[in-house]
Amino acid sequence: MLRQLMLSKKIEQRKASLAELLEKEQELKTRSEGLEAAIDEAKTDEEIALVEEEADKLESEVNDLDEKKGKLEGEISALEGELEQLNSKDHGTDERSVQEKRNINQGGEIRMRGNGFFKDFSLEQRSSFLAREDVKDFLANTRGLIGQQRAISGAELTIPEVMLDLLRDNLNRYSKLISKVRLKPVPGKARQNISGSIPEGVWIEAVGSLNELELKFNQVEVDGYKVGGFIPVPNATLEDSDLNLASEIMDALGQAIGLAVDKAILYGTGTKMPLGIATRLAQASKPSSWDVDAPDWTDLRTSNLLKINPSGMTAEAFFAALLLDLGVARPNYAIGGTFWAMNRKTKMALMSKAISFNAAGAIVAGMNNTMPIEGGEIIELDFVPDNDIIGGYGSLYLLAERAGAQLAASEHVRFIEDQTMFKGTARYDGMPVFGESFVIVNINNASATTTRDFQKDYANTELGALGVTSVAGTASGDTLITVTGAEVSGTTLGYKVAGKVVDVKSGDSNVGYTAFTTPDDITAATGKVITMVEFDANGRAIKVGSAQVVAKA
Repeated sequence: MLRQLMLSKKIEQRKASLAELLEKEQELKTRSEGLEAAIDEAKTDEEIALVEEEADKLESEVNDLDEKKGKLEGEISALEGELEQLNSKDHGTDERSVQEKRNINQGGEIRMRGNGFFKDFSLEQRSSFLAREDVKDFLANTRGLIGQQRAISGAELTIPEVMLDLLRDNLNRYSKLISKVRLKPVPGKARQNISGSIPEGVWIEAVGSLNELELKFNQVEVDGYKVGGFIPVPNATLEDSDLNLASEIMDALGQAIGLAVDKAILYGTGTKMPLGIATRLAQASKPSSWDVDAPDWTDLRTSNLLKINPSGMTAEAFFAALLLDLGVARPNYAIGGTFWAMNRKTKMALMSKAISFNAAGAIVAGMNNTMPIEGGEIIELDFVPDNDIIGGYGSLYLLAERAGAQLAASEHVRFIEDQTMFKGTARYDGMPVFGESFVIVNINNASATTTRDFQKDYANTELGALGVTSVAGTASGDTLITVTGAEVSGTTLGYKVAGKVVDVKSGDSNVGYTAFTTPDDITAATGKVITMVEFDANGRAIKVGSAQVVAKA
């Protein structure tokens, strides 16, 4: 048993080293892309020579990394083979089960290759995981949903805790920020203690009496708002092995939740979702919901929403200004360093300036996925606007996670596509505890963007009302339709004529409707019913009205 524990420890250590190499591999890939751009921009012989020198260094590092990665993968494979042999001689002992559960719960970075979500599990670990009674029941019930004859099963499946642990540990494959903030599982609405300002000690005589120091603790309250949606899983997958089924469902859950979490951490409105960093920095006044025990609210619009005018700046002056602005984020109470979120275009802009800043290319080589000189990790997120850099000390963003993710399923929603739709949900809340620890800098002299659009919650939004009237039209068989109550701009109208009012739900698609501009004549028979719908920019129903047709004889 000691030999097995030692082998497991060695495997764990080597996998951690391999994960670091894989991160380095991604950094080298990013450098390679940056060099490709630099080659296109190089004009003089001197610039071309510098880029060529950097390319040679990069090639050498890539070869060295490949050699180290191959060696580690070989060692891991050999150790896992030895561990499987030992385990095969020791069937089902309690000690081994405890160790396997520990290995499973440790998670780590798991990539979708080979066996997908469970790729980094040994054969023995996968078998043990899928043999658990709670996991077997979950998978059996999930597969059973496809055989039911009802459009909506009505059944809900509680995901076993061991699977939730894996999902939490692997959200970093989809949520790039969840590992950069303070993630705290909570059972429900909870209050989190936050240390306040540290008092200054008082100097006294050696024999004097000590002064009383006041140490204040703040509290913030977090809830658990729901995030989720529909998840399609091919029926062929449901009919295959338990491993594929578990992998597909959990992979889809991670993708759906991860993107929503990242966007909320940066731009969440604080209403039925976490409060985002940008939202907090843009607050013009203390919100009515601000907890009385929370840290003091301060107006950060001037101090922490900044911009740089790069016009006429040398690269050196630009980076000097950028560092001063990023330095506004206060590290008080922080544990760990900074992160800086931006889109790829902004990151490439920084790299191009770094090339100019240092003729030897040292800053570019050292930049990779870190902010030049400052050192905080750069996180690429497509939804961050061009030229905006948003971030700070992630440990001072509290992300509360509720337990109890659930699934329900329908086989008929996408019957033709041969897919079963799974409803997946999770619950989070969060907020930047100290807004002063974050900053947004626009590097093109524009005001920082502090809001982003989220997917609209049509399912829980009531349809608005349209006024629709029908009178005899100009020509025989025509009716003049007039619509009132529509939005001023940004929407479209569409109609259907039938024997009765068409059933319309909030968020329904505009497919099948005839476009209409009010007022106008249409051809329709007297006594029929026209249903008029207003669609938003996404082509989704937001208002509806109807009228009985009156046509000209």
